[in-house]
Amino acid sequence: MNSRLQAVRAFGQGIWLDNLSRELWQSGALKQWIEQDGIAGVTSNPAIFHKAIANDALYQNDLAALKADPNLSAEARYEALVLPDIQATCDILLPRYRETHGEEGYVSLEVSPALAHDVEGTLAAARRLWQAIERPNAMIKIPATAAGIAALRHLIREGINVNITLLFSAAQVEATWDAYVQGLNEREQDGHALHQVKAVASFFLSRIDSRLDPRLPAELQGKTALALARSVYQRYRERFHGMEFAALKAQGARPQYLLWASTGTKNPAYSDVLYVEQLIGAETINTVPDATLLAFRDHGQAAATLDSDRSGSQQQLAALAALGIDLDQEGEILQQEGLVLFEHAFAALLALTAVE
Repeated sequence: MNSRLQAVRAFGQGIWLDNLSRELWQSGALKQWIEQDGIAGVTSNPAIFHKAIANDALYQNDLAALKADPNLSAEARYEALVLPDIQATCDILLPRYRETHGEEGYVSLEVSPALAHDVEGTLAAARRLWQAIERPNAMIKIPATAAGIAALRHLIREGINVNITLLFSAAQVEATWDAYVQGLNEREQDGHALHQVKAVASFFLSRIDSRLDPRLPAELQGKTALALARSVYQRYRERFHGMEFAALKAQGARPQYLLWASTGTKNPAYSDVLYVEQLIGAETINTVPDATLLAFRDHGQAAATLDSDRSGSQQQLAALAALGIDLDQEGEILQQEGLVLFEHAFAALLALTAVE
Protein backbone atom coordinates (compact mmCIF):
# COMPACT_ATOMS: atom_id res chain seq x y z
CA MET A 1 0.00 0.00 0.00
CA ASN A 2 1.41 3.37 -0.99
CA SER A 3 2.12 5.87 1.72
CA ARG A 4 0.63 9.35 1.75
CA LEU A 5 3.97 10.69 0.52
CA GLN A 6 4.06 8.18 -2.31
CA ALA A 7 0.65 9.46 -3.38
CA VAL A 8 2.14 12.89 -4.08
CA ARG A 9 4.15 11.40 -6.96
CA ALA A 10 0.92 10.78 -8.88
CA PHE A 11 0.56 14.55 -9.23
CA GLY A 12 4.03 14.99 -10.71
CA GLN A 13 5.81 16.33 -7.63
CA GLY A 14 8.98 14.89 -6.13
CA ILE A 15 9.43 14.83 -2.37
CA TRP A 16 13.03 15.32 -1.23
CA LEU A 17 14.41 15.06 2.28
CA ASP A 18 15.93 18.18 3.81
CA ASN A 19 18.33 16.29 6.08
CA LEU A 20 21.44 14.15 5.93
CA SER A 21 23.75 12.46 8.41
CA ARG A 22 26.02 9.45 8.48
CA GLU A 23 23.68 7.60 10.80
CA LEU A 24 20.72 8.30 8.50
CA TRP A 25 22.21 6.52 5.51
CA GLN A 26 24.32 3.90 7.30
CA SER A 27 21.39 2.71 9.41
CA GLY A 28 19.26 2.06 6.34
CA ALA A 29 16.66 4.64 7.41
CA LEU A 30 17.19 6.73 4.29
CA LYS A 31 16.87 3.74 2.01
CA GLN A 32 13.66 2.76 3.80
CA TRP A 33 12.19 6.23 3.27
CA ILE A 34 13.14 6.04 -0.39
CA GLU A 35 11.48 2.66 -0.81
CA GLN A 36 8.40 3.21 1.36
CA ASP A 37 7.73 6.92 0.91
CA GLY A 38 9.20 7.61 -2.49
CA ILE A 39 11.81 10.11 -1.32
CA ALA A 40 13.36 11.24 -4.59
CA GLY A 41 16.30 13.41 -3.51
CA VAL A 42 18.19 14.90 -0.57
CA THR A 43 19.19 18.46 0.25
CA SER A 44 21.81 19.48 2.81
CA ASN A 45 23.08 22.74 4.26
CA PRO A 46 25.57 23.87 6.93
CA ALA A 47 22.96 23.79 9.71
CA ILE A 48 22.08 20.20 8.84
CA PHE A 49 25.71 19.10 8.88
CA HIS A 50 26.44 21.03 12.08
CA LYS A 51 23.69 19.06 13.81
CA ALA A 52 24.94 15.81 12.30
CA ILE A 53 28.61 16.23 13.23
CA ALA A 54 27.77 17.51 16.71
CA ASN A 55 25.38 14.67 17.54
CA ASP A 56 26.25 11.66 15.39
CA ALA A 57 28.88 9.44 17.02
CA LEU A 58 29.80 7.96 13.64
CA TYR A 59 31.79 11.10 12.77
CA GLN A 60 33.93 11.30 15.85
CA ASN A 61 36.78 8.93 15.00
CA ASP A 62 37.23 10.48 11.57
CA LEU A 63 37.07 13.97 13.03
CA ALA A 64 39.76 13.13 15.59
CA ALA A 65 42.02 11.77 12.84
CA LEU A 66 41.48 14.86 10.71
CA LYS A 67 42.27 17.15 13.62
CA ALA A 68 45.57 15.34 14.06
CA ASP A 69 46.70 16.77 10.71
CA PRO A 70 47.80 20.39 11.33
CA ASN A 71 48.04 21.09 7.62
CA LEU A 72 44.28 20.89 7.12
CA SER A 73 41.99 23.89 7.52
CA ALA A 74 38.70 23.62 9.40
CA GLU A 75 36.87 23.83 6.08
CA ALA A 76 39.00 21.06 4.57
CA ARG A 77 38.20 18.85 7.56
CA TYR A 78 34.50 19.59 7.19
CA GLU A 79 34.56 18.66 3.52
CA ALA A 80 36.51 15.48 4.23
CA LEU A 81 33.83 14.50 6.73
CA VAL A 82 30.77 15.17 4.59
CA LEU A 83 31.90 14.29 1.08
CA PRO A 84 31.59 10.55 1.83
CA ASP A 85 28.02 11.19 3.03
CA ILE A 86 27.17 13.00 -0.20
CA GLN A 87 28.78 10.29 -2.31
CA ALA A 88 27.07 7.45 -0.44
CA THR A 89 23.69 9.17 -0.66
CA CYS A 90 24.19 9.77 -4.38
CA ASP A 91 24.87 6.05 -4.75
CA ILE A 92 21.74 5.13 -2.79
CA LEU A 93 19.66 7.41 -5.01
CA LEU A 94 21.37 6.41 -8.27
CA PRO A 95 18.66 3.86 -9.17
CA ARG A 96 16.02 6.62 -8.92
CA TYR A 97 18.20 8.88 -11.06
CA ARG A 98 18.50 6.17 -13.73
CA GLU A 99 14.83 5.13 -13.59
CA THR A 100 13.71 8.72 -14.15
CA HIS A 101 16.37 9.42 -16.80
CA GLY A 102 17.95 12.12 -14.68
CA GLU A 103 14.82 13.90 -13.47
CA GLU A 104 15.12 12.73 -9.83
CA GLY A 105 17.63 11.19 -7.46
CA TYR A 106 19.81 14.22 -6.69
CA VAL A 107 21.83 15.18 -3.60
CA SER A 108 22.83 18.80 -2.89
CA LEU A 109 25.99 20.13 -1.24
CA GLU A 110 26.39 23.85 -0.56
CA VAL A 111 29.41 26.05 -1.24
CA SER A 112 30.85 28.28 1.49
CA PRO A 113 28.85 31.41 2.36
CA ALA A 114 32.06 33.41 2.18
CA LEU A 115 31.68 33.13 -1.60
CA ALA A 116 28.14 34.54 -1.81
CA HIS A 117 29.31 37.70 -3.58
CA ASP A 118 32.32 36.20 -5.39
CA VAL A 119 31.64 34.87 -8.87
CA GLU A 120 35.07 33.37 -9.50
CA GLY A 121 35.28 31.94 -5.99
CA THR A 122 31.88 30.32 -6.38
CA LEU A 123 32.87 28.84 -9.73
CA ALA A 124 36.12 27.46 -8.35
CA ALA A 125 34.42 25.91 -5.32
CA ALA A 126 31.57 24.45 -7.37
CA ARG A 127 33.97 22.88 -9.85
CA ARG A 128 36.14 21.48 -7.07
CA LEU A 129 33.21 19.96 -5.15
CA TRP A 130 31.66 18.57 -8.35
CA GLN A 131 34.91 16.83 -9.24
CA ALA A 132 35.40 15.58 -5.68
CA ILE A 133 31.91 14.06 -5.45
CA GLU A 134 32.26 12.54 -8.92
CA ARG A 135 28.62 11.49 -9.22
CA PRO A 136 26.21 12.40 -12.06
CA ASN A 137 23.37 12.95 -9.56
CA ALA A 138 25.18 15.46 -7.35
CA MET A 139 23.99 19.06 -7.22
CA ILE A 140 26.08 22.00 -6.13
CA LYS A 141 24.03 24.47 -4.11
CA ILE A 142 24.77 28.17 -4.54
CA PRO A 143 22.88 31.24 -3.27
CA ALA A 144 20.84 33.34 -5.69
CA THR A 145 22.87 36.51 -5.14
CA ALA A 146 23.97 38.50 -8.17
CA ALA A 147 27.28 36.61 -8.04
CA GLY A 148 25.57 33.24 -7.61
CA ILE A 149 23.26 33.88 -10.55
CA ALA A 150 26.23 34.88 -12.70
CA ALA A 151 28.01 31.68 -11.66
CA LEU A 152 24.92 29.62 -12.48
CA ARG A 153 25.17 30.55 -16.16
CA HIS A 154 28.78 29.30 -16.36
CA LEU A 155 28.12 26.11 -14.39
CA ILE A 156 25.20 25.15 -16.61
CA ARG A 157 27.35 25.78 -19.67
CA GLU A 158 29.92 23.40 -18.18
CA GLY A 159 27.35 20.71 -17.38
CA ILE A 160 27.43 21.00 -13.58
CA ASN A 161 24.08 20.41 -11.85
CA VAL A 162 22.99 23.32 -9.67
CA ASN A 163 20.50 23.91 -6.87
CA ILE A 164 20.26 27.70 -6.70
CA THR A 165 18.89 28.64 -3.32
CA LEU A 166 17.63 31.47 -1.10
CA LEU A 167 14.96 32.62 -3.56
CA PHE A 168 12.21 34.72 -1.99
CA SER A 169 10.70 36.78 -4.82
CA ALA A 170 9.48 36.56 -8.38
CA ALA A 171 12.23 38.89 -9.55
CA GLN A 172 14.93 36.66 -8.08
CA VAL A 173 13.42 33.61 -9.73
CA GLU A 174 13.18 35.32 -13.13
CA ALA A 175 16.85 36.34 -12.92
CA THR A 176 17.76 32.74 -12.10
CA TRP A 177 15.81 31.43 -15.08
CA ASP A 178 17.46 34.01 -17.36
CA ALA A 179 20.92 32.78 -16.34
CA TYR A 180 19.90 29.13 -16.66
CA VAL A 181 18.55 29.61 -20.19
CA GLN A 182 21.62 31.62 -21.20
CA GLY A 183 23.86 28.85 -19.89
CA LEU A 184 21.90 26.27 -21.88
CA ASN A 185 22.17 28.34 -25.05
CA GLU A 186 25.93 28.63 -24.61
CA ARG A 187 26.21 24.92 -23.88
CA GLU A 188 24.36 24.14 -27.08
CA GLN A 189 26.65 26.49 -29.03
CA ASP A 190 29.60 24.58 -27.56
CA GLY A 191 28.15 21.40 -29.03
CA HIS A 192 27.37 19.66 -25.73
CA ALA A 193 24.28 17.62 -24.87
CA LEU A 194 21.63 19.56 -22.95
CA HIS A 195 19.84 16.64 -21.32
CA GLN A 196 22.87 15.88 -19.13
CA VAL A 197 22.51 18.96 -16.95
CA LYS A 198 19.84 19.61 -14.31
CA ALA A 199 19.09 22.66 -12.20
CA VAL A 200 16.43 23.51 -9.62
CA ALA A 201 15.38 26.84 -8.10
CA SER A 202 14.81 26.67 -4.33
CA PHE A 203 12.00 29.04 -3.37
CA PHE A 204 11.61 29.60 0.38
CA LEU A 205 8.14 29.69 1.91
CA SER A 206 7.61 29.82 5.67
CA ARG A 207 10.08 32.67 6.17
CA ILE A 208 7.95 34.87 3.90
CA ASP A 209 4.88 34.46 6.10
CA SER A 210 6.94 34.78 9.28
CA ARG A 211 8.23 38.15 8.10
CA LEU A 212 4.99 39.59 6.70
CA ASP A 213 2.25 38.23 8.97
CA PRO A 214 2.89 40.68 11.83
CA ARG A 215 2.16 43.55 9.42
CA LEU A 216 -1.03 42.06 7.96
CA PRO A 217 -4.66 41.97 9.09
CA ALA A 218 -5.79 38.55 10.32
CA GLU A 219 -7.61 37.68 7.08
CA LEU A 220 -4.39 38.03 5.06
CA GLN A 221 -2.05 36.16 7.38
CA GLY A 222 -0.55 32.80 6.44
CA LYS A 223 -1.43 33.21 2.77
CA THR A 224 1.34 35.23 1.16
CA ALA A 225 3.90 32.48 0.63
CA LEU A 226 1.31 30.23 -1.00
CA ALA A 227 -0.01 33.04 -3.23
CA LEU A 228 3.48 34.03 -4.31
CA ALA A 229 4.49 30.41 -4.97
CA ARG A 230 1.39 29.85 -7.10
CA SER A 231 2.06 33.04 -9.03
CA VAL A 232 5.68 32.06 -9.69
CA TYR A 233 4.53 28.59 -10.78
CA GLN A 234 2.21 30.11 -13.38
CA ARG A 235 5.15 32.05 -14.75
CA TYR A 236 7.21 28.83 -14.77
CA ARG A 237 4.60 27.13 -16.94
CA GLU A 238 4.44 30.06 -19.33
CA ARG A 239 8.20 30.26 -19.62
CA PHE A 240 9.20 26.61 -19.89
CA HIS A 241 6.18 25.35 -21.82
CA GLY A 242 5.95 28.28 -24.20
CA MET A 243 7.73 29.33 -27.34
CA GLU A 244 10.71 30.93 -25.62
CA PHE A 245 11.98 27.55 -24.34
CA ALA A 246 10.68 25.39 -27.20
CA ALA A 247 13.90 25.26 -29.23
CA LEU A 248 16.04 24.31 -26.22
CA LYS A 249 13.45 21.74 -25.12
CA ALA A 250 13.59 20.17 -28.57
CA GLN A 251 17.34 19.73 -28.04
CA GLY A 252 16.75 17.86 -24.77
CA ALA A 253 17.00 20.74 -22.28
CA ARG A 254 15.13 20.32 -19.03
CA PRO A 255 12.99 23.05 -17.46
CA GLN A 256 14.39 24.47 -14.23
CA TYR A 257 11.93 23.10 -11.70
CA LEU A 258 10.82 25.10 -8.70
CA LEU A 259 11.82 23.46 -5.45
CA TRP A 260 9.72 24.48 -2.43
CA ALA A 261 12.05 24.99 0.53
CA SER A 262 11.57 26.16 4.11
CA THR A 263 8.46 24.00 4.20
CA GLY A 264 8.46 23.27 7.91
CA THR A 265 5.63 25.36 9.38
CA LYS A 266 7.01 27.92 11.84
CA ASN A 267 3.69 29.27 13.12
CA PRO A 268 2.01 26.68 15.40
CA ALA A 269 -1.38 28.19 14.54
CA TYR A 270 -1.02 26.84 10.99
CA SER A 271 -1.23 23.26 9.79
CA ASP A 272 2.05 21.41 10.15
CA VAL A 273 1.71 20.28 6.53
CA LEU A 274 0.52 23.64 5.12
CA TYR A 275 3.46 24.16 2.77
CA VAL A 276 3.25 20.62 1.43
CA GLU A 277 -0.48 20.05 1.04
CA GLN A 278 -1.18 23.38 -0.62
CA LEU A 279 1.60 23.33 -3.23
CA ILE A 280 1.35 19.95 -4.93
CA GLY A 281 1.73 20.17 -8.68
CA ALA A 282 3.53 18.82 -11.72
CA GLU A 283 7.20 19.55 -12.35
CA THR A 284 7.91 20.76 -8.83
CA ILE A 285 9.85 19.48 -5.84
CA ASN A 286 9.19 19.87 -2.13
CA THR A 287 12.12 19.33 0.22
CA VAL A 288 10.88 18.51 3.71
CA PRO A 289 12.57 18.24 7.11
CA ASP A 290 12.04 15.06 9.10
CA ALA A 291 9.20 16.46 11.23
CA THR A 292 7.24 17.59 8.19
CA LEU A 293 7.83 14.27 6.44
CA LEU A 294 6.48 12.39 9.44
CA ALA A 295 3.53 14.75 9.79
CA PHE A 296 2.52 14.32 6.16
CA ARG A 297 3.01 10.58 6.37
CA ASP A 298 0.57 10.60 9.31
CA HIS A 299 -2.18 12.95 8.15
CA GLY A 300 -1.25 14.73 4.91
CA GLN A 301 -3.61 14.71 1.97
CA ALA A 302 -2.29 14.39 -1.58
CA ALA A 303 -4.21 16.38 -4.19
CA ALA A 304 -3.45 18.71 -7.10
CA THR A 305 -3.48 22.00 -5.19
CA LEU A 306 -0.79 24.16 -6.80
CA ASP A 307 -3.11 25.26 -9.60
CA SER A 308 -6.06 25.88 -7.30
CA ASP A 309 -7.48 29.21 -6.14
CA ARG A 310 -5.74 31.39 -8.73
CA SER A 311 -8.15 34.26 -8.09
CA GLY A 312 -7.55 34.04 -4.34
CA SER A 313 -3.80 34.19 -4.90
CA GLN A 314 -4.15 37.21 -7.15
CA GLN A 315 -6.36 38.94 -4.58
CA GLN A 316 -3.81 38.24 -1.83
CA LEU A 317 -0.95 39.74 -3.84
CA ALA A 318 -3.10 42.73 -4.82
CA ALA A 319 -4.04 43.31 -1.18
CA LEU A 320 -0.38 43.37 -0.18
CA ALA A 321 0.42 45.83 -2.95
CA ALA A 322 -2.45 48.04 -1.75
CA LEU A 323 -0.86 48.03 1.71
CA GLY A 324 2.38 49.30 0.18
CA ILE A 325 4.26 46.01 0.55
CA ASP A 326 6.81 45.48 -2.22
CA LEU A 327 7.37 41.72 -2.37
CA ASP A 328 10.51 42.02 -4.49
CA GLN A 329 12.02 44.38 -1.93
CA GLU A 330 10.95 42.08 0.90
CA GLY A 331 12.56 39.21 -0.98
CA GLU A 332 15.89 41.04 -1.04
CA ILE A 333 15.71 41.58 2.72
CA LEU A 334 14.81 37.94 3.33
CA GLN A 335 17.68 36.80 1.16
CA GLN A 336 20.13 38.94 3.13
CA GLU A 337 18.77 37.53 6.38
CA GLY A 338 19.10 34.03 4.95
CA LEU A 339 22.71 34.65 4.04
CA VAL A 340 23.45 35.81 7.60
CA LEU A 341 21.88 32.65 9.01
CA PHE A 342 23.90 30.63 6.49
CA GLU A 343 27.12 32.36 7.60
CA HIS A 344 26.38 31.76 11.29
CA ALA A 345 25.61 28.08 10.66
CA PHE A 346 28.80 27.66 8.65
CA ALA A 347 30.88 29.39 11.35
CA ALA A 348 29.41 27.09 13.99
CA LEU A 349 30.15 24.11 11.76
CA LEU A 350 33.78 25.11 11.26
CA ALA A 351 34.14 25.61 15.04
CA LEU A 352 33.43 21.88 15.37
CA THR A 353 36.18 20.95 12.92
CA ALA A 354 38.79 23.50 14.08
CA VAL A 355 41.71 22.48 16.25
CA GLU A 356 41.26 23.92 19.73
